[in-house]
Amino acid sequence: MTAQYVLTFGHEALMLLLMIALPALGAVMVVGLVVSIFQAITQVHEATLSFVPKLVAAVIVFAVAGPWMVTTLVDYLRRTIEAIPGAIG
Repeated sequence: MTAQYVLTFGHEALMLLLMIALPALGAVMVVGLVVSIFQAITQVHEATLSFVPKLVAAVIVFAVAGPWMVTTLVDYLRRTIEAIPGAIG
């Protein structure tokens, strides 16, 4: 196993992590921004008002994009496990 292989493996893992986390993080950030603007305009500072919409947005994103996320992770893990014999020997 060379240093180049380890760096490539780490790079692919980090890019996959970013690609899979981006839809959920993006949706939660957008909902958080909208709720924050709403709270600033109305001066209603209720903790559940900021938490519940973010939770609902995350659940919706996971329901919609969940199969794609799992398929992507499984494909990556399959490729990684199949590459182990080549990396060792």
